[in-house]
Amino acid sequence: MGQLDDKSALVTGASSGIGLAIARRFAAEGATVYLTGRRKTELDAAVAQVGARGIAVQSDVSDLGDLDRLFAEIVNRSGRLDVVVANAGVGDYSPLGAITEEEYDRTTSINLKGTVFTVQKALPLLAAGSSVMLLSSSAALRAAPGLGVYAATKAAIRSLARTWAAELADRGIRVNTLTPGDVQTPGGDELRAAFPHGDAAEPAPLTPLGRIGRPDEVAATALYLAGDQSTFTTGAELLVDGGATQL
Repeated sequence: MGQLDDKSALVTGASSGIGLAIARRFAAEGATVYLTGRRKTELDAAVAQVGARGIAVQSDVSDLGDLDRLFAEIVNRSGRLDVVVANAGVGDYSPLGAITEEEYDRTTSINLKGTVFTVQKALPLLAAGSSVMLLSSSAALRAAPGLGVYAATKAAIRSLARTWAAELADRGIRVNTLTPGDVQTPGGDELRAAFPHGDAAEPAPLTPLGRIGRPDEVAATALYLAGDQSTFTTGAELLVDGGATQL
């Protein structure tokens, strides 16, 4: 028996990293998991790792037409959702003075607009007992030089989770924030590589636990929020950052 037997879950941005780890864990626990990503080759490879319970739907969360197509597919196949993980996100190293309009639009469109409309369009498929998770970042909780726009979108996501938890409480839908710190992912590696060597803004390589995190550690917390162990948890923020923002 799995913790998510007979449940249907959506994980956006699941082609790699944290999203893929969450999708794999959910499927291993018995859920049917819809994975989204913008690049078909990477998405297909991700579904192959997830196994028979994984369903790939190529889509861009910042494109409302893509979102409509995604949810039509979920309606046709499952008719409902029990878990939504709004994970899709991007970030660029751009200190004030170097931020471009293109970078600003891309980051806000995927991280913020994409999160808002993913959850809004999922609402008709969610019943009492459903769980919604929004992925934030520890960058939103501390000064993160060079990551101002990214951190601002992730702080906004935390605010949205509080508001939506209050708005959806009478429907029995829980909304929580999952906030990773420094985690070993392809996207994280790319972002860390963008910091100038020796720059004071470069992220510290170690947390109080003496290492950075693994995607599967974030996925374990996502499983808690998705399943029946967290039925009295809503509006909360769960930090998976090795103590970096707390110690």
